[in-house]
Amino acid sequence: MAKRLQEHLNSNYVELAQKLKPKNAVRKVIAYVESYDDISFWHSILQDFETEHLKFEVMLPSRHTLSKGKKAALMNKLGPSLGNFMIACVDADYDYLMQGATEISQTLLASPFILHTYTYAIENYQCYAPALHTICVMSTLNDRCIISFEDFMEQYSNIIWPLFVWNIWTHKNGQANTYSITSFAQTVTFHDINPYHPEKALEQLKTRVNKQIAWLQRKFPKAKESYLKLKNSLQEELDIHPADTYLYIQGHALMEGVVLPLLCPVCNMLRREREREISQLALHSVQKQNELSGYRNSLSPIDLMLRKSVEFKESKPYQKLRSDIEKLTERITKRLTT
Repeated sequence: MAKRLQEHLNSNYVELAQKLKPKNAVRKVIAYVESYDDISFWHSILQDFETEHLKFEVMLPSRHTLSKGKKAALMNKLGPSLGNFMIACVDADYDYLMQGATEISQTLLASPFILHTYTYAIENYQCYAPALHTICVMSTLNDRCIISFEDFMEQYSNIIWPLFVWNIWTHKNGQANTYSITSFAQTVTFHDINPYHPEKALEQLKTRVNKQIAWLQRKFPKAKESYLKLKNSLQEELDIHPADTYLYIQGHALMEGVVLPLLCPVCNMLRREREREISQLALHSVQKQNELSGYRNSLSPIDLMLRKSVEFKESKPYQKLRSDIEKLTERITKRLTT
């Protein structure tokens, strides 16, 4: 008898059963994300929009395989399903900037059930410039300011802006193989940055960028008009400006090739400074060792502090994302209660 009953438990039956639930019952929204790191990030965002009757569950694209990535997340059936709701939360990459020039860009922009970062990836939010000093403080327990990270990132962004526009141009015009995201990242990242003279790294960057721009101008001599049109479109239509460029370049390259080379030497200086202070103030060797041990045990890795930061919620692209989530939750609530 039990076996015969199970055979009739199809999707229609389950959907009808869901409709019999009280209208004020808790409804679940399943949010498919690209990777393990994305789970924590999107949970920290979506939990702000939970209500007594609407909860989010963030998970990888499949319960049955180890499939990950953007395509896997978008391949799921999104929208209402069996009393719940399915959405995808993904990195924008360059797809947002393409503004429908590619198939995946069209999907990203058209689907009401897809949330995207607006920035290139979650790492760009984690590297939000106004948060970098706080991240150093959390990592070193030393509040002294050695470098203005906001000024550095603004100067960095202004320098790479024209080359960034070129990189978008090549992707929109079918020339991605000529000047790839990887090639762009190699030009705009650093091996190391001297915390005493960060301006030298920026001067070297400007030289590399100008050299690359000159090569692209020779390679595409008829691109001037379409290049300027694209630059104006990015600024006027998408509200992306030179000082914010770092938010839209490849996230991994930004974190590994710009922000960590900038923060690590600064944090090392701040830790050594604090340890010297302890050594000078200690009354005897036992107190010195105990204080040093306690201090070192209280420290946290910089990359971990970057991933824990939520100050990016003050950023312009996050305000766009927040607006999208509010509209989505309104749509879901209305759909599930009718």
